[in-house]
Amino acid sequence: MITNLAADVQAFTSNVFLVEGERTVLVDPGANFDVVDSIRSTLEDDLEAVVLTHTHPDHVGNLEAVTDAFDVEVWGYDAEIEGVAIDHEIADGETVQLGDHEYVALHTPGHKDDHLCFYADEPGILFAGDLVFQNGSFGRTDLEEGDRATLIESIDRVLERIDEELTALHAGHGPSITDDPYEHVELASRMARQA
Repeated sequence: MITNLAADVQAFTSNVFLVEGERTVLVDPGANFDVVDSIRSTLEDDLEAVVLTHTHPDHVGNLEAVTDAFDVEVWGYDAEIEGVAIDHEIADGETVQLGDHEYVALHTPGHKDDHLCFYADEPGILFAGDLVFQNGSFGRTDLEEGDRATLIESIDRVLERIDEELTALHAGHGPSITDDPYEHVELASRMARQA
């Protein structure tokens, strides 16, 4: 089961996905709200890990609070990022268990150098971080480490990997998409080229 713990939060934060199952993990702890209380009030079992799509402050502001409260390790692309304690690096193409499924990690820079997307073929689920959003929106490239051409390459890489029968796209901001999510990724590829 996948629950967005930040769905009703009014503070500036990323989405925070609690993925329950065989290996219960938190995808991005978010920022500026009491995520620890939200996890405790939602979670049936133990939290086993935190997995990061990338290390922008709105995605990792609550990281220390979560690791302190639940004594879990953090998985991300680059353990050398200053100010973010990553215990295990996730290589491009490596598989990571989130809930009940194995997800392949796709290194997708352009919004931030350490950005990862996670895709599980069998359930057809994509955690897109800040690469793509609803209705063809895509990650900002005007921040440090942002690069439009690289972002387009990353979106195209995801398009080549995911199945057209994608059932769910969980983005870093905004709603999750379950109605033709593949089309939203295709549209983001086109829109990024036009902007």
